[in-house]
Amino acid sequence: MPNWMTSLFVLLALPEYGLSTLFVAAFISATLLPIGSEPALFGLLQLNPGLFWPAVLVATAGNTLGGMLDWWMGYEAHAIVDKYRHSKSHAKALEWLERLGPKACLLAWVPIIGDPLCAVAGWLKLAFWPCTAYMLVGKFLRYVLLTSALIHWFPGGFG
Repeated sequence: MPNWMTSLFVLLALPEYGLSTLFVAAFISATLLPIGSEPALFGLLQLNPGLFWPAVLVATAGNTLGGMLDWWMGYEAHAIVDKYRHSKSHAKALEWLERLGPKACLLAWVPIIGDPLCAVAGWLKLAFWPCTAYMLVGKFLRYVLLTSALIHWFPGGFG
């Protein structure tokens, strides 16, 4: 195994940093489960303020990988979605997604609609890597902006 990969695994495994827990929380929150990773990120940064960029990058990676899983689930879910093909809202959403293409995945960070959006992008067979790139950009910007705002508004934490 390359040295950089070993170093990364060692860093993620350090319990005092909690980056592995943050990764898991971010990954799970990007799936269709209603769990947010922002409290884990903010809590970690309250304990370890010097980890701003590593924490944001780990959260972004976990959340993007979760979005990629959503895309794959959507890609494989043709039979289930076919049941709802004739609804008006379904037709509008599909038209909107087809018009925007992979750029729609910039909104993968939006609560409630972001995770299903990734799944529908997969179902529509929108290009995987462009969708992933847009997910990554949107999720990264969300983590940077939200975490910066929380640190600004609550510099001493909540306790």
